Amino acid sequence: MSTMEAPSSVKECATGRVVRAFGNLVHVQFNGHVRQGEIAFVDVGGSQLKAEVIEVAGTEVKLQVFEDTRGIKLNTPVRFAGDLLEAELGPGLLESIFDGLQNRLVDIAERCGYYLPRGVYVLPLSRTTLWKYVPTAKVGEVLARGDVLGTTREGRFEHAIMVPFSIFGKVTLTWTIAPGEYNIDTIVARARDAKGNELSFSMVQKWPVKMGLAQGEKIKPSKMMDTGERVLDTQIPILKGGTFCTPGPFGAGKTVLQHHLSKYSAVDLVVLCACGERAGEVVEVLREFPHLIDPHTNEPLIKRTCIICNTSSMPVAAREASVYLGVTIAEYYRQMGLDVLLLADSTSRWAQAMREMSGRLEEIPGEEAFPAYLASRIAAFYERGGVYQLKNGKQGSITICGAVSPAGGSFEEPVTQATLAVVGAFCGLSRARSDARRYPAIDPLISWSKYVIDVAKEIESRVPGWGEMVQRAYRFLKEGNEIGKRMEVVGEEGTSLEDIFVYLKSELYDFCYLQQNAFDKVDAYCPFNRQIPLFKLINHIFETPFDFTNRDKAREFFLTLQGKIKSMNSIPFDSSEHEEAFQEISEMIERARKL
Repeated sequence: MSTMEAPSSVKECATGRVVRAFGNLVHVQFNGHVRQGEIAFVDVGGSQLKAEVIEVAGTEVKLQVFEDTRGIKLNTPVRFAGDLLEAELGPGLLESIFDGLQNRLVDIAERCGYYLPRGVYVLPLSRTTLWKYVPTAKVGEVLARGDVLGTTREGRFEHAIMVPFSIFGKVTLTWTIAPGEYNIDTIVARARDAKGNELSFSMVQKWPVKMGLAQGEKIKPSKMMDTGERVLDTQIPILKGGTFCTPGPFGAGKTVLQHHLSKYSAVDLVVLCACGERAGEVVEVLREFPHLIDPHTNEPLIKRTCIICNTSSMPVAAREASVYLGVTIAEYYRQMGLDVLLLADSTSRWAQAMREMSGRLEEIPGEEAFPAYLASRIAAFYERGGVYQLKNGKQGSITICGAVSPAGGSFEEPVTQATLAVVGAFCGLSRARSDARRYPAIDPLISWSKYVIDVAKEIESRVPGWGEMVQRAYRFLKEGNEIGKRMEVVGEEGTSLEDIFVYLKSELYDFCYLQQNAFDKVDAYCPFNRQIPLFKLINHIFETPFDFTNRDKAREFFLTLQGKIKSMNSIPFDSSEHEEAFQEISEMIERARKL
Protein backbone atom coordinates (compact mmCIF):
# COMPACT_ATOMS: atom_id res chain seq x y z
CA MET A 1 0.00 0.00 0.00
CA SER A 2 1.29 3.41 -0.93
CA THR A 3 1.27 6.43 1.31
CA MET A 4 0.48 9.79 -0.20
CA GLU A 5 3.61 11.85 -0.50
CA ALA A 6 3.96 15.35 0.89
CA PRO A 7 4.33 18.06 -1.75
CA SER A 8 7.34 17.62 -3.98
CA SER A 9 10.14 20.17 -3.84
CA VAL A 10 10.34 20.08 -7.64
CA LYS A 11 7.22 22.26 -7.76
CA GLU A 12 9.07 25.02 -5.89
CA CYS A 13 6.10 25.43 -3.57
CA ALA A 14 5.86 28.01 -0.82
CA THR A 15 6.90 27.30 2.75
CA GLY A 16 5.94 28.97 6.00
CA ARG A 17 5.78 28.82 9.78
CA VAL A 18 2.93 28.97 12.27
CA VAL A 19 2.48 32.30 14.02
CA ARG A 20 -0.92 31.74 15.70
CA ALA A 21 -3.38 28.90 16.24
CA PHE A 22 -7.00 28.81 17.36
CA GLY A 23 -8.54 25.34 17.35
CA ASN A 24 -8.10 23.96 13.85
CA LEU A 25 -7.58 27.48 12.44
CA VAL A 26 -3.85 28.14 12.03
CA HIS A 27 -2.21 31.43 10.96
CA VAL A 28 0.92 30.92 8.86
CA GLN A 29 3.56 33.42 7.73
CA PHE A 30 4.79 32.25 4.31
CA ASN A 31 7.35 32.90 1.57
CA GLY A 32 6.51 32.35 -2.09
CA HIS A 33 3.19 32.13 -3.92
CA VAL A 34 0.04 30.76 -2.27
CA ARG A 35 -3.53 30.71 -3.56
CA GLN A 36 -6.97 30.35 -1.99
CA GLY A 37 -7.98 26.71 -1.56
CA GLU A 38 -4.42 25.37 -1.82
CA ILE A 39 -3.43 22.32 0.21
CA ALA A 40 -0.72 22.60 2.87
CA PHE A 41 0.97 20.17 5.26
CA VAL A 42 1.73 21.17 8.86
CA ASP A 43 4.74 19.23 10.22
CA VAL A 44 3.97 18.16 13.81
CA GLY A 45 6.50 15.72 15.23
CA GLY A 46 7.06 14.09 11.85
CA SER A 47 3.32 13.83 11.08
CA GLN A 48 2.17 15.80 8.05
CA LEU A 49 -1.26 17.24 8.94
CA LYS A 50 -3.29 18.12 5.88
CA ALA A 51 -4.81 21.60 5.75
CA GLU A 52 -6.50 23.97 3.31
CA VAL A 53 -5.86 27.67 2.72
CA ILE A 54 -9.13 29.48 3.44
CA GLU A 55 -7.91 33.09 3.58
CA VAL A 56 -4.90 34.96 2.19
CA ALA A 57 -3.89 38.36 3.58
CA GLY A 58 -0.54 39.75 2.45
CA THR A 59 2.20 37.36 3.54
CA GLU A 60 -0.03 35.58 6.05
CA VAL A 61 -2.59 32.87 5.37
CA LYS A 62 -5.19 31.11 7.49
CA LEU A 63 -5.29 27.34 7.25
CA GLN A 64 -8.13 25.00 8.11
CA VAL A 65 -6.42 21.88 9.45
CA PHE A 66 -8.38 18.68 8.78
CA GLU A 67 -6.89 16.83 11.77
CA ASP A 68 -6.49 17.20 15.51
CA THR A 69 -4.13 20.16 15.97
CA ARG A 70 -2.61 19.01 19.25
CA GLY A 71 1.14 19.72 19.28
CA ILE A 72 1.17 22.69 16.87
CA LYS A 73 3.45 25.39 18.30
CA LEU A 74 4.92 28.73 17.33
CA ASN A 75 7.21 28.37 14.28
CA THR A 76 5.93 24.89 13.41
CA PRO A 77 7.02 24.41 9.76
CA VAL A 78 4.39 24.35 6.98
CA ARG A 79 4.81 23.27 3.36
CA PHE A 80 2.35 24.16 0.62
CA ALA A 81 1.46 21.59 -2.05
CA GLY A 82 0.81 23.92 -4.97
CA ASP A 83 -2.44 21.98 -5.65
CA LEU A 84 -6.03 22.59 -4.62
CA LEU A 85 -8.06 20.11 -2.59
CA GLU A 86 -8.60 17.50 -5.30
CA ALA A 87 -10.40 14.21 -5.89
CA GLU A 88 -8.63 11.35 -7.64
CA LEU A 89 -10.91 10.04 -10.39
CA GLY A 90 -10.55 6.76 -12.25
CA PRO A 91 -11.51 3.06 -12.21
CA GLY A 92 -11.95 1.63 -8.72
CA LEU A 93 -14.13 4.29 -7.11
CA LEU A 94 -17.14 1.95 -6.93
CA GLU A 95 -17.36 -0.44 -3.96
CA SER A 96 -14.96 1.90 -2.10
CA ILE A 97 -15.31 3.45 1.34
CA PHE A 98 -13.52 6.78 1.72
CA ASP A 99 -13.25 9.40 4.43
CA GLY A 100 -13.86 13.07 3.68
CA LEU A 101 -10.34 13.49 2.24
CA GLN A 102 -10.70 10.40 -0.01
CA ASN A 103 -8.50 8.15 2.08
CA ARG A 104 -9.52 4.53 1.62
CA LEU A 105 -10.63 3.55 5.13
CA VAL A 106 -10.11 -0.19 4.61
CA ASP A 107 -6.43 0.40 3.75
CA ILE A 108 -5.93 2.65 6.79
CA ALA A 109 -7.60 0.05 9.04
CA GLU A 110 -5.30 -2.69 7.71
CA ARG A 111 -2.27 -0.53 8.33
CA CYS A 112 -3.13 1.22 11.60
CA GLY A 113 -5.98 -0.70 13.24
CA TYR A 114 -9.45 0.56 14.01
CA TYR A 115 -8.46 3.88 15.58
CA LEU A 116 -7.70 6.44 12.91
CA PRO A 117 -4.33 8.10 13.54
CA ARG A 118 -3.71 11.61 12.33
CA GLY A 119 -1.35 12.44 9.52
CA VAL A 120 -1.84 9.13 7.67
CA TYR A 121 -3.03 9.49 4.07
CA VAL A 122 -3.25 6.71 1.52
CA LEU A 123 -3.82 6.82 -2.21
CA PRO A 124 -7.54 6.60 -3.02
CA LEU A 125 -7.20 4.20 -5.96
CA SER A 126 -5.22 0.97 -6.10
CA ARG A 127 -2.00 1.04 -8.13
CA THR A 128 -1.73 -2.76 -8.23
CA THR A 129 -5.12 -3.65 -9.74
CA LEU A 130 -4.96 -4.32 -13.47
CA TRP A 131 -7.74 -3.02 -15.72
CA LYS A 132 -8.53 -4.36 -19.17
CA TYR A 133 -8.12 -1.25 -21.32
CA VAL A 134 -9.53 -0.92 -24.86
CA PRO A 135 -8.52 2.23 -26.80
CA THR A 136 -11.31 3.81 -28.85
CA ALA A 137 -9.79 7.10 -30.03
CA LYS A 138 -7.56 6.96 -33.14
CA VAL A 139 -4.17 8.59 -33.69
CA GLY A 140 -4.67 11.92 -35.43
CA GLU A 141 -8.08 12.61 -33.87
CA VAL A 142 -8.66 16.10 -32.46
CA LEU A 143 -10.07 15.79 -28.94
CA ALA A 144 -11.26 18.05 -26.14
CA ARG A 145 -11.76 17.70 -22.38
CA GLY A 146 -14.14 14.88 -21.56
CA ASP A 147 -13.73 13.07 -24.89
CA VAL A 148 -13.25 9.32 -24.57
CA LEU A 149 -9.76 7.90 -25.09
CA GLY A 150 -10.71 4.30 -24.32
CA THR A 151 -12.78 2.15 -22.01
CA THR A 152 -12.37 -0.42 -19.27
CA ARG A 153 -14.85 -2.53 -17.34
CA GLU A 154 -15.80 -1.57 -13.78
CA GLY A 155 -18.30 -4.14 -12.60
CA ARG A 156 -21.22 -4.04 -15.02
CA PHE A 157 -20.37 -0.52 -16.21
CA GLU A 158 -18.25 0.58 -19.14
CA HIS A 159 -15.90 3.03 -17.48
CA ALA A 160 -14.80 5.71 -19.94
CA ILE A 161 -11.20 6.93 -19.72
CA MET A 162 -11.57 10.56 -20.74
CA VAL A 163 -9.28 13.42 -21.71
CA PRO A 164 -8.68 15.10 -18.33
CA PHE A 165 -11.09 17.91 -17.55
CA SER A 166 -8.13 20.08 -16.56
CA ILE A 167 -7.19 20.23 -20.29
CA PHE A 168 -8.72 23.26 -21.98
CA GLY A 169 -8.54 23.66 -25.72
CA LYS A 170 -8.10 21.07 -28.48
CA VAL A 171 -5.42 18.36 -28.49
CA THR A 172 -4.34 16.02 -31.27
CA LEU A 173 -3.79 12.37 -30.38
CA THR A 174 -0.26 11.28 -31.35
CA TRP A 175 -0.05 7.81 -29.76
CA THR A 176 -2.27 5.27 -28.03
CA ILE A 177 -1.41 2.07 -26.19
CA ALA A 178 -2.40 -1.37 -27.50
CA PRO A 179 -5.35 -3.18 -25.83
CA GLY A 180 -4.30 -5.02 -22.68
CA GLU A 181 -4.32 -5.05 -18.89
CA TYR A 182 -2.66 -2.11 -17.15
CA ASN A 183 -2.71 -0.32 -13.81
CA ILE A 184 -4.19 3.17 -13.62
CA ASP A 185 -0.81 4.96 -13.68
CA THR A 186 0.12 3.47 -17.06
CA ILE A 187 0.33 6.05 -19.86
CA VAL A 188 -2.43 5.00 -22.27
CA ALA A 189 -2.28 7.91 -24.73
CA ARG A 190 -0.22 10.92 -25.75
CA ALA A 191 -1.36 14.09 -27.47
CA ARG A 192 -0.07 17.48 -28.61
CA ASP A 193 -1.82 20.75 -27.79
CA ALA A 194 -2.14 23.85 -30.00
CA LYS A 195 1.18 25.21 -28.68
CA GLY A 196 3.02 22.00 -29.56
CA ASN A 197 3.37 20.78 -25.97
CA GLU A 198 3.42 16.99 -25.49
CA LEU A 199 0.77 15.69 -23.08
CA SER A 200 0.53 12.21 -21.53
CA PHE A 201 -2.71 10.67 -20.26
CA SER A 202 -3.19 7.77 -17.83
CA MET A 203 -6.39 6.16 -16.55
CA VAL A 204 -6.50 8.47 -13.53
CA GLN A 205 -7.04 12.22 -13.34
CA LYS A 206 -7.58 14.79 -10.60
CA TRP A 207 -10.12 17.57 -10.19
CA PRO A 208 -10.58 20.27 -7.49
CA VAL A 209 -13.61 19.24 -5.45
CA LYS A 210 -14.93 22.78 -4.97
CA MET A 211 -15.10 23.48 -8.70
CA GLY A 212 -17.99 22.09 -10.72
CA LEU A 213 -16.94 19.38 -13.17
CA ALA A 214 -19.12 19.74 -16.24
CA GLN A 215 -18.76 19.42 -19.99
CA GLY A 216 -21.78 19.50 -22.28
CA GLU A 217 -25.13 21.27 -22.36
CA LYS A 218 -27.24 21.38 -19.21
CA ILE A 219 -30.85 20.56 -20.09
CA LYS A 220 -34.13 20.45 -18.20
CA PRO A 221 -34.85 17.18 -16.32
CA SER A 222 -37.77 15.25 -17.80
CA LYS A 223 -37.66 11.59 -16.63
CA MET A 224 -39.09 10.40 -13.33
CA MET A 225 -36.84 8.60 -10.86
CA ASP A 226 -38.69 5.50 -9.67
CA THR A 227 -37.94 5.18 -5.94
CA GLY A 228 -40.30 2.37 -4.93
CA GLU A 229 -41.85 4.71 -2.32
CA ARG A 230 -45.50 5.32 -3.26
CA VAL A 231 -45.74 8.64 -1.45
CA LEU A 232 -42.75 9.95 -3.42
CA ASP A 233 -43.53 8.53 -6.86
CA THR A 234 -47.18 9.61 -6.71
CA GLN A 235 -47.60 12.60 -4.44
CA ILE A 236 -44.08 14.13 -4.39
CA PRO A 237 -42.37 12.85 -7.56
CA ILE A 238 -38.65 13.32 -8.23
CA LEU A 239 -37.05 13.74 -11.65
CA LYS A 240 -33.67 12.31 -12.59
CA GLY A 241 -31.36 15.29 -12.44
CA GLY A 242 -33.62 17.04 -9.95
CA THR A 243 -32.94 18.11 -6.37
CA PHE A 244 -34.89 17.41 -3.21
CA CYS A 245 -34.46 17.52 0.55
CA THR A 246 -35.75 15.46 3.47
CA PRO A 247 -35.92 17.69 6.59
CA GLY A 248 -37.20 16.22 9.81
CA PRO A 249 -36.67 16.16 13.58
CA PHE A 250 -34.35 13.71 15.29
CA GLY A 251 -35.62 10.14 15.01
CA ALA A 252 -38.19 10.86 12.29
CA GLY A 253 -36.54 8.48 9.83
CA LYS A 254 -34.38 10.66 7.54
CA THR A 255 -31.50 8.17 7.46
CA VAL A 256 -33.83 5.19 7.00
CA LEU A 257 -35.47 6.99 4.06
CA GLN A 258 -32.07 7.70 2.49
CA HIS A 259 -31.11 4.06 2.92
CA HIS A 260 -34.29 3.06 1.08
CA LEU A 261 -33.47 5.48 -1.74
CA SER A 262 -29.93 4.13 -2.04
CA LYS A 263 -31.24 0.55 -2.22
CA TYR A 264 -34.19 0.90 -4.57
CA SER A 265 -33.95 4.08 -6.68
CA ALA A 266 -33.86 3.38 -10.42
CA VAL A 267 -30.44 4.93 -11.09
CA ASP A 268 -27.13 3.54 -12.32
CA LEU A 269 -24.95 4.60 -9.37
CA VAL A 270 -25.35 5.85 -5.82
CA VAL A 271 -22.88 8.07 -3.96
CA LEU A 272 -23.70 7.94 -0.25
CA CYS A 273 -22.11 10.77 1.72
CA ALA A 274 -22.37 10.47 5.52
CA CYS A 275 -21.48 13.98 6.65
CA GLY A 276 -21.39 14.17 10.44
CA GLU A 277 -23.74 11.18 10.72
CA ARG A 278 -23.60 8.97 13.83
CA ALA A 279 -21.01 6.22 13.42
CA GLY A 280 -23.45 3.47 14.43
CA GLU A 281 -25.78 4.25 11.53
CA VAL A 282 -22.90 4.28 9.05
CA VAL A 283 -21.60 0.94 10.37
CA GLU A 284 -25.08 -0.49 9.76
CA VAL A 285 -24.84 0.57 6.11
CA LEU A 286 -21.35 -0.92 5.75
CA ARG A 287 -22.56 -4.22 7.16
CA GLU A 288 -25.76 -4.41 5.13
CA PHE A 289 -24.79 -3.24 1.66
CA PRO A 290 -22.46 -6.11 0.68
CA HIS A 291 -25.31 -8.56 1.36
CA LEU A 292 -28.26 -6.64 -0.11
CA ILE A 293 -29.33 -7.38 -3.67
CA ASP A 294 -30.16 -4.62 -6.14
CA PRO A 295 -33.74 -5.38 -7.36
CA HIS A 296 -32.92 -3.84 -10.75
CA THR A 297 -29.83 -5.95 -11.52
CA ASN A 298 -29.88 -8.84 -9.00
CA GLU A 299 -26.30 -7.92 -8.02
CA PRO A 300 -25.02 -6.78 -4.60
CA LEU A 301 -25.87 -3.12 -4.01
CA ILE A 302 -22.28 -2.30 -3.11
CA LYS A 303 -21.26 -2.88 -6.74
CA ARG A 304 -23.04 0.32 -7.79
CA THR A 305 -22.22 2.33 -4.67
CA CYS A 306 -19.47 4.64 -3.45
CA ILE A 307 -19.58 5.48 0.27
CA ILE A 308 -17.95 8.53 1.86
CA CYS A 309 -17.78 8.43 5.66
CA ASN A 310 -17.05 11.53 7.66
CA THR A 311 -18.97 10.61 10.78
CA SER A 312 -19.54 12.70 13.90
CA SER A 313 -16.54 10.97 15.53
CA MET A 314 -14.19 12.17 12.76
CA PRO A 315 -12.65 15.66 12.40
CA VAL A 316 -15.33 18.33 11.97
CA ALA A 317 -13.20 20.34 9.53
CA ALA A 318 -13.35 17.58 6.91
CA ARG A 319 -17.17 17.62 6.72
CA GLU A 320 -17.20 20.36 4.11
CA ALA A 321 -14.64 18.45 2.04
CA SER A 322 -16.69 15.21 2.24
CA VAL A 323 -19.78 16.80 0.68
CA TYR A 324 -17.77 18.30 -2.17
CA LEU A 325 -15.87 15.04 -2.69
CA GLY A 326 -19.17 13.18 -3.07
CA VAL A 327 -20.58 15.53 -5.69
CA THR A 328 -17.28 15.53 -7.63
CA ILE A 329 -17.30 11.72 -7.88
CA ALA A 330 -20.95 11.89 -8.96
CA GLU A 331 -20.08 14.47 -11.67
CA TYR A 332 -17.29 12.24 -12.97
CA TYR A 333 -19.66 9.32 -13.56
CA ARG A 334 -22.34 11.62 -14.95
CA GLN A 335 -19.89 12.63 -17.70
CA MET A 336 -19.94 8.98 -18.81
CA GLY A 337 -23.67 9.21 -19.48
CA LEU A 338 -24.78 7.51 -16.25
CA ASP A 339 -27.62 8.45 -13.89
CA VAL A 340 -26.21 9.08 -10.41
CA LEU A 341 -28.01 9.63 -7.10
CA LEU A 342 -26.09 11.64 -4.49
CA LEU A 343 -27.34 11.30 -0.91
CA ALA A 344 -25.91 13.80 1.59
CA ASP A 345 -26.73 13.04 5.24
CA SER A 346 -26.82 15.60 6.61
CA THR A 347 -26.30 19.05 5.16
CA SER A 348 -27.15 20.57 8.56
CA ARG A 349 -23.94 19.17 10.04
CA TRP A 350 -22.04 20.46 7.02
CA ALA A 351 -23.53 23.90 7.74
CA GLN A 352 -22.54 23.57 11.41
CA ALA A 353 -18.93 22.98 10.34
CA MET A 354 -19.12 26.16 8.21
CA ARG A 355 -20.52 28.07 11.20
CA GLU A 356 -17.68 26.86 13.41
CA MET A 357 -15.03 27.96 10.94
CA SER A 358 -16.80 31.27 10.24
CA GLY A 359 -16.74 32.06 13.96
CA ARG A 360 -13.01 31.39 14.15
CA LEU A 361 -12.46 33.66 11.14
CA GLU A 362 -14.38 36.35 13.08
CA GLU A 363 -16.75 36.91 10.16
CA ILE A 364 -19.95 38.88 10.67
CA PRO A 365 -22.54 36.24 11.63
CA GLY A 366 -25.90 35.82 9.97
CA GLU A 367 -29.05 34.30 11.40
CA GLU A 368 -28.40 31.86 14.30
CA ALA A 369 -24.65 32.58 13.90
CA PHE A 370 -24.48 30.80 10.55
CA PRO A 371 -22.24 32.60 8.02
CA ALA A 372 -23.91 35.20 5.83
CA TYR A 373 -22.95 33.18 2.73
CA LEU A 374 -24.77 30.03 3.94
CA ALA A 375 -27.58 30.35 1.39
CA SER A 376 -25.21 30.87 -1.53
CA ARG A 377 -23.07 27.85 -0.52
CA ILE A 378 -26.14 25.61 -0.29
CA ALA A 379 -27.45 26.91 -3.63
CA ALA A 380 -24.07 26.30 -5.31
CA PHE A 381 -24.02 22.73 -3.99
CA TYR A 382 -27.48 21.83 -5.34
CA GLU A 383 -26.71 23.63 -8.60
CA ARG A 384 -24.12 20.94 -9.35
CA GLY A 385 -26.97 18.48 -9.92
CA GLY A 386 -28.85 18.32 -13.22
CA VAL A 387 -29.00 16.58 -16.59
CA TYR A 388 -26.27 17.10 -19.20
CA GLN A 389 -26.44 16.38 -22.91
CA LEU A 390 -23.05 14.96 -23.90
CA LYS A 391 -21.31 15.19 -27.29
CA ASN A 392 -21.65 11.45 -27.93
CA GLY A 393 -25.44 11.74 -27.79
CA LYS A 394 -25.75 10.28 -24.29
CA GLN A 395 -27.36 12.00 -21.34
CA GLY A 396 -26.03 11.85 -17.79
CA SER A 397 -27.70 13.10 -14.63
CA ILE A 398 -27.05 13.78 -10.95
CA THR A 399 -30.04 13.74 -8.61
CA ILE A 400 -29.15 15.35 -5.28
CA CYS A 401 -30.95 14.54 -2.03
CA GLY A 402 -29.92 16.38 1.10
CA ALA A 403 -31.11 15.33 4.55
CA VAL A 404 -31.63 18.32 6.84
CA SER A 405 -31.64 18.01 10.64
CA PRO A 406 -33.26 21.24 11.90
CA ALA A 407 -32.68 22.05 15.54
CA GLY A 408 -35.82 21.28 17.52
CA GLY A 409 -37.53 20.04 14.36
CA SER A 410 -38.34 23.61 13.27
CA PHE A 411 -38.43 24.08 9.50
CA GLU A 412 -38.02 27.85 10.02
CA GLU A 413 -34.31 27.60 10.86
CA PRO A 414 -31.75 28.97 8.32
CA VAL A 415 -30.43 25.71 6.80
CA THR A 416 -33.91 24.38 6.00
CA GLN A 417 -35.09 27.71 4.61
CA ALA A 418 -31.97 28.15 2.46
CA THR A 419 -32.45 24.61 1.14
CA LEU A 420 -36.15 25.04 0.38
CA ALA A 421 -35.32 28.10 -1.72
CA VAL A 422 -33.30 26.07 -4.24
CA VAL A 423 -34.55 22.45 -4.30
CA GLY A 424 -37.21 21.10 -6.64
CA ALA A 425 -39.04 18.98 -4.06
CA PHE A 426 -39.55 19.09 -0.30
CA CYS A 427 -40.22 15.83 1.55
CA GLY A 428 -40.95 16.96 5.10
CA LEU A 429 -40.86 14.28 7.78
CA SER A 430 -43.27 14.55 10.68
CA ARG A 431 -42.65 13.68 14.32
CA ALA A 432 -46.35 12.83 14.79
CA ARG A 433 -46.32 10.36 11.89
CA SER A 434 -43.05 8.85 13.08
CA ASP A 435 -44.40 8.38 16.62
CA ALA A 436 -47.50 6.75 15.12
CA ARG A 437 -45.14 4.22 13.42
CA ARG A 438 -46.11 5.38 9.95
CA TYR A 439 -43.46 4.60 7.34
CA PRO A 440 -42.29 6.61 5.59
CA ALA A 441 -43.00 9.45 7.99
CA ILE A 442 -43.28 11.97 5.13
CA ASP A 443 -46.20 14.32 5.72
CA PRO A 444 -47.89 14.66 2.29
CA LEU A 445 -49.78 17.78 3.38
CA ILE A 446 -46.70 19.90 4.06
CA SER A 447 -44.54 18.36 1.32
CA TRP A 448 -44.46 19.53 -2.29
CA SER A 449 -42.77 18.94 -5.63
CA LYS A 450 -42.20 21.27 -8.56
CA TYR A 451 -41.99 18.22 -10.82
CA VAL A 452 -45.64 17.09 -10.54
CA ILE A 453 -46.66 18.55 -13.91
CA ASP A 454 -43.56 17.23 -15.72
CA VAL A 455 -44.08 13.74 -14.30
CA ALA A 456 -47.78 13.82 -15.20
CA LYS A 457 -46.90 14.68 -18.80
CA GLU A 458 -44.45 11.76 -18.95
CA ILE A 459 -46.91 9.26 -17.46
CA GLU A 460 -50.04 10.43 -19.34
CA SER A 461 -49.00 8.33 -22.36
CA ARG A 462 -49.08 5.19 -20.19
CA VAL A 463 -51.84 6.17 -17.77
CA PRO A 464 -54.34 8.70 -19.22
CA GLY A 465 -55.63 11.06 -16.56
CA TRP A 466 -52.74 10.43 -14.13
CA GLY A 467 -52.31 14.11 -13.26
CA GLU A 468 -56.02 14.49 -12.52
CA MET A 469 -55.96 11.39 -10.28
CA VAL A 470 -53.02 12.79 -8.28
CA GLN A 471 -54.82 16.11 -7.77
CA ARG A 472 -57.99 14.30 -6.69
CA ALA A 473 -56.05 12.21 -4.16
CA TYR A 474 -54.43 15.31 -2.70
CA ARG A 475 -57.84 17.04 -2.44
CA PHE A 476 -59.30 14.11 -0.52
CA LEU A 477 -56.24 14.00 1.73
CA LYS A 478 -56.50 17.72 2.53
CA GLU A 479 -60.28 17.71 3.04
CA GLY A 480 -60.09 14.56 5.16
CA ASN A 481 -57.46 16.18 7.39
CA GLU A 482 -59.67 19.26 7.91
CA ILE A 483 -62.71 17.09 8.69
CA GLY A 484 -60.63 15.04 11.15
CA LYS A 485 -59.67 18.21 13.02
CA ARG A 486 -63.32 19.30 13.17
CA MET A 487 -64.33 15.88 14.48
CA GLU A 488 -61.87 16.27 17.34
CA VAL A 489 -63.86 19.34 18.41
CA VAL A 490 -67.52 18.55 17.64
CA GLY A 491 -67.30 14.75 17.67
CA GLU A 492 -68.39 12.26 15.03
CA GLU A 493 -72.08 12.80 15.80
CA GLY A 494 -71.83 16.43 14.75
CA THR A 495 -70.31 15.54 11.39
CA SER A 496 -72.40 14.87 8.30
CA LEU A 497 -72.34 11.40 6.73
CA GLU A 498 -70.94 12.91 3.52
CA ASP A 499 -67.99 14.34 5.43
CA ILE A 500 -67.53 11.02 7.22
CA PHE A 501 -67.15 9.32 3.82
CA VAL A 502 -64.52 11.87 2.73
CA TYR A 503 -62.63 11.34 5.99
CA LEU A 504 -62.75 7.54 5.72
CA LYS A 505 -61.60 7.62 2.09
CA SER A 506 -58.67 9.91 2.92
CA GLU A 507 -57.67 7.64 5.82
CA LEU A 508 -57.81 4.62 3.52
CA TYR A 509 -55.57 6.40 0.98
CA ASP A 510 -53.07 7.35 3.68
CA PHE A 511 -53.04 3.96 5.39
CA CYS A 512 -53.13 1.65 2.37
CA TYR A 513 -51.23 3.64 -0.26
CA LEU A 514 -48.98 6.31 1.24
CA GLN A 515 -47.70 3.98 3.96
CA GLN A 516 -45.61 0.89 3.34
CA ASN A 517 -44.40 -2.00 5.47
CA ALA A 518 -40.62 -1.65 5.71
CA PHE A 519 -40.34 -5.17 7.19
CA ASP A 520 -42.23 -6.82 4.33
CA LYS A 521 -40.00 -7.80 1.39
CA VAL A 522 -42.83 -7.23 -1.11
CA ASP A 523 -44.32 -4.01 0.25
CA ALA A 524 -41.01 -2.37 1.23
CA TYR A 525 -40.23 -1.81 -2.46
CA CYS A 526 -43.19 -1.02 -4.69
CA PRO A 527 -42.09 -0.39 -8.31
CA PHE A 528 -44.09 2.09 -10.33
CA ASN A 529 -45.78 -0.51 -12.54
CA ARG A 530 -47.28 -1.98 -9.35
CA GLN A 531 -48.33 1.44 -8.06
CA ILE A 532 -50.45 2.22 -11.14
CA PRO A 533 -53.27 -0.39 -10.64
CA LEU A 534 -53.33 0.24 -6.88
CA PHE A 535 -53.62 4.00 -7.38
CA LYS A 536 -56.40 3.48 -9.94
CA LEU A 537 -58.24 1.36 -7.38
CA ILE A 538 -57.88 4.10 -4.74
CA ASN A 539 -59.27 6.67 -7.20
CA HIS A 540 -62.15 4.34 -8.01
CA ILE A 541 -62.95 4.33 -4.28
CA PHE A 542 -62.79 8.15 -4.24
CA GLU A 543 -65.38 8.36 -7.02
CA THR A 544 -67.68 5.62 -5.69
CA PRO A 545 -70.85 6.71 -3.79
CA PHE A 546 -71.41 4.09 -1.08
CA ASP A 547 -74.80 2.84 0.06
CA PHE A 548 -74.45 3.36 3.81
CA THR A 549 -76.81 5.32 6.06
CA ASN A 550 -75.15 4.24 9.30
CA ARG A 551 -71.79 5.59 10.44
CA ASP A 552 -70.83 2.39 12.25
CA LYS A 553 -71.45 0.22 9.18
CA ALA A 554 -69.51 2.66 7.00
CA ARG A 555 -66.54 2.58 9.38
CA GLU A 556 -66.71 -1.22 9.61
CA PHE A 557 -66.71 -1.51 5.81
CA PHE A 558 -63.70 0.79 5.39
CA LEU A 559 -61.74 -1.01 8.13
CA THR A 560 -62.38 -4.32 6.35
CA LEU A 561 -61.38 -2.75 3.04
CA GLN A 562 -58.16 -1.38 4.58
CA GLY A 563 -57.21 -4.80 5.87
CA LYS A 564 -57.77 -6.47 2.51
CA ILE A 565 -55.77 -3.87 0.57
CA LYS A 566 -52.88 -4.02 3.09
CA SER A 567 -52.87 -7.81 2.79
CA MET A 568 -52.84 -7.55 -1.02
CA ASN A 569 -49.83 -5.22 -0.84
CA SER A 570 -47.80 -8.08 0.65
CA ILE A 571 -48.58 -10.47 -2.22
CA PRO A 572 -46.13 -10.62 -5.19
CA PHE A 573 -47.52 -8.48 -7.99
CA ASP A 574 -47.21 -10.98 -10.84
CA SER A 575 -48.88 -13.88 -8.99
CA SER A 576 -52.38 -15.28 -9.54
CA GLU A 577 -53.01 -14.79 -5.81
CA HIS A 578 -52.57 -11.04 -6.27
CA GLU A 579 -55.04 -10.99 -9.16
CA GLU A 580 -57.60 -12.91 -7.07
CA ALA A 581 -57.19 -10.50 -4.14
CA PHE A 582 -57.54 -7.50 -6.46
CA GLN A 583 -60.70 -8.98 -7.99
CA GLU A 584 -62.18 -9.71 -4.56
CA ILE A 585 -61.62 -6.11 -3.44
CA SER A 586 -63.17 -4.74 -6.65
CA GLU A 587 -66.27 -6.92 -6.17
CA MET A 588 -66.50 -5.85 -2.52
CA ILE A 589 -66.53 -2.19 -3.61
CA GLU A 590 -69.20 -2.83 -6.24
CA ARG A 591 -71.47 -4.60 -3.73
CA ALA A 592 -71.33 -1.58 -1.41
CA ARG A 593 -71.87 0.90 -4.25
CA LYS A 594 -75.01 3.06 -4.18
CA LEU A 595 -77.26 2.14 -7.11
